[in-house]
Amino acid sequence: MDRAELLAAYEQMAVIRRTEKAAHDLFLQGLVKGTTHLAAGQEAIAVGASAALRPDDYVFATYRGHHHALARGATPEECLAELMSRATGLCGAKGGSMHLTKASTGMLGSYAIVGAHLPMAAGAAWSARLRGTDQVAVAFFGDGATNIGAFHETLNLAAVWKLPALFVCENNLYMEYTPIAAVTAVARPAADRAPAYGIPGEVVDGNDVVAVHETVARLAGRARAGDGPALLEARTYRHFGHSRADAATYRPAEEVERWLRHDPLDLARDRLVGLGAAPETINEADERASALVARAIEAAKAAPPPDPDEALTDVWADGGAAWRT
Repeated sequence: MDRAELLAAYEQMAVIRRTEKAAHDLFLQGLVKGTTHLAAGQEAIAVGASAALRPDDYVFATYRGHHHALARGATPEECLAELMSRATGLCGAKGGSMHLTKASTGMLGSYAIVGAHLPMAAGAAWSARLRGTDQVAVAFFGDGATNIGAFHETLNLAAVWKLPALFVCENNLYMEYTPIAAVTAVARPAADRAPAYGIPGEVVDGNDVVAVHETVARLAGRARAGDGPALLEARTYRHFGHSRADAATYRPAEEVERWLRHDPLDLARDRLVGLGAAPETINEADERASALVARAIEAAKAAPPPDPDEALTDVWADGGAAWRT
């Protein structure tokens, strides 16, 4: 990334961080129903990876997927309106926090069932192969999914068929409330499994947007060229608990403090300064991000509720709800 690209990435991460903060605050105000799984602290993975992908590539994410939806082109207003069950929401109030989807930008969904989207990503990659395109399908998943059967089944088939796919583990060290290290035989739950399937397995600092960008660009290029899938483990840390019901008191205080000092935004800001960016230029990016999210909050609050007559639309590709046999 050159300085201009890094500044754009920094601003996008700032927008995501503020959107996550807004989701947190709106939940506490009773305006977001259900729960939310915030990705504050994990922004560099989504932003760095998306910047390395093409607009027509496919992305699949987990229920902790706000950052991926935003990185792939969803707006803060669309996302916050969806969380607030407004008609202007990204999915028309049908998806909520855990199912943000924007197919028009290649964001093919966030999935609440752990590991369920990995075979779907393989299917998208197979589709690209059949259609003769050089698109790449990327599945982002948490460390807990590495102990799910679908993870191993998908890696096996992706390797056998040399699919144009990239599997990115967002390893934030905890599978919900349980340390991944406490229930996994290998030290690197994703990367250490790659040799069993004969594919590359790498580890990257998931809080360094430049490192993520460079690694994803290289591995996606490899897949695009027909050399098959790869497995990338991005080490990161969530600032909040697993969900809004989780105070995360099980995490050691010194661990939390250590990771907070390794914040993606701080790392990017330091890189920008090192590249000669003026502090006021970076501050202006922060101000633009704050203003954008502030406008999004007010627009989402003012948006109308969904029309009940729309409840059974969008079920099938033709937009209808008639049962097909």
